[in-house]
Amino acid sequence: MKRHLFALAPALIVLFSVGSLFAHHSPSAIFDMKKPVAIKGTLTKVDWVNPHIVVLMEAKAADGSTESWKFESNPPSWFKHVDLSRADFVKYVGQPVTIGGVRAVDGTFYGYMTKFSAADGTTIELDLSGAVGGGEKK
Repeated sequence: MKRHLFALAPALIVLFSVGSLFAHHSPSAIFDMKKPVAIKGTLTKVDWVNPHIVVLMEAKAADGSTESWKFESNPPSWFKHVDLSRADFVKYVGQPVTIGGVRAVDGTFYGYMTKFSAADGTTIELDLSGAVGGGEKK
C-alpha cells in the first residue's frame, strides 16, 4: 500500500502544479484592452493581496445612481519593486479619486487599473509594456 502511495505522489504533484499554471489569466482574457475608462468617485477600500491588488470605489452614474466599481492591478510585489506600498493608496480611502484603466469584457463595473489620480495631484501610473520599474508616482 505504501509503495502505491509513493508512486502516486509525483503524479499528484505534477497535476496540482499544472492546475495552478492554468489558474492565472492574461489581463486581455478578461479586460478589453482597447477600451480605456476613467472613473471618478470615492475610494472605499484597498485590498493588498496576491495575485493582484484590488481597489474599490463608489461612483455616480449619469442617472444619479451609485455604481460600485472594483479594479484589480499588478501584484503587491510589483508595487513594492517600484517603491509603492499599500499606504500610498489607503491614505485616500474616503476621498475623491479618478481611476483609469480598461473595463471588463462583460461590461460589469470591473476593470484593470493602470492609473490612479487623487484630488491632491498625486498620480500613480503603470507601464503595461512589461518594463521593470514601470510604475511612476508623481
